[in-house]
Amino acid sequence: MKKVLIIGGTTLDSIIYLEKLPEPEPQTIHYADFNEALGSTGAGKALNLTKLNVDNTLHSIIGNDIYGDRIRKGLEEREVKFIYDIDSKGTERHVNLMDPNGQRISIFITQSSVDLSLDMERLETYIKECDLVVLNIVGYTKQLIPLIKKYNKPVWTDLHDYNFGNPYHQDYIQIADYIFVSSDNMSDYKPIMEKWIVEDGKELVVCTHGKKGSTALTKERKWIETPIVDDYQFKDANGAGDSFFSGFLYGFLKEKSIKDCLQLGTICAGLCITSNELALENLNEDLLNEEFNKHFR
Repeated sequence: MKKVLIIGGTTLDSIIYLEKLPEPEPQTIHYADFNEALGSTGAGKALNLTKLNVDNTLHSIIGNDIYGDRIRKGLEEREVKFIYDIDSKGTERHVNLMDPNGQRISIFITQSSVDLSLDMERLETYIKECDLVVLNIVGYTKQLIPLIKKYNKPVWTDLHDYNFGNPYHQDYIQIADYIFVSSDNMSDYKPIMEKWIVEDGKELVVCTHGKKGSTALTKERKWIETPIVDDYQFKDANGAGDSFFSGFLYGFLKEKSIKDCLQLGTICAGLCITSNELALENLNEDLLNEEFNKHFR
């Protein structure tokens, strides 16, 4: 199995479950279910890939504080290979307000540094030895782009709810060979996908649409559509996008067809939403393939 290096994305999140998201007016909410958990896109991908026996290492930045300790211990307990540098600003933390339909308001109550000193020698070794890089859109990761280019590693990136033309994402779009994105802020997503394939020469672009499934465009300009599986009992949408990405990447590394990869991603995301965690607690290869065969074969 190829080695995957995931760069960027660990937080400690406070997740608050509400009957509906707050209206823009003063109010008091007297009770809400509450959960604290590992968060962010790097942790979500690493947790899923580790459970699926994909050889991966996660690098991120954490604070020298109790929140960083909780992230480190939580990942170690789940057998994630985790390397990190210390951020003097402390550990990034989010508060996520969730409604029963999976809609979310995310509040960044602390943010990690964009410019900080990293152990570049160690990171260069990991980049050199990996087979592909998952480069997450976390500010500090941009300084690693020259190293990734130096070793000409295939790059996968997840732009999440990208707004077309946002300059922040341009460095990630330029270096990426494989792009994942949500259509949340792109109602007319197909021309953008075509631009990335035809004009920018990407290998593959995948766009997810929440309950409306997913769309892929290959470098051969072939469109592939996949619906969701609606059999899974919804509990929490946190991590669903990273689970989809991980299921897809798992299939890709197994040399599955793009259609099969989309379907494996769909299953992995479906399993994720039945859990309060970023990855279903009992996720494994056998379960993923069993569900894949049940719903798509």
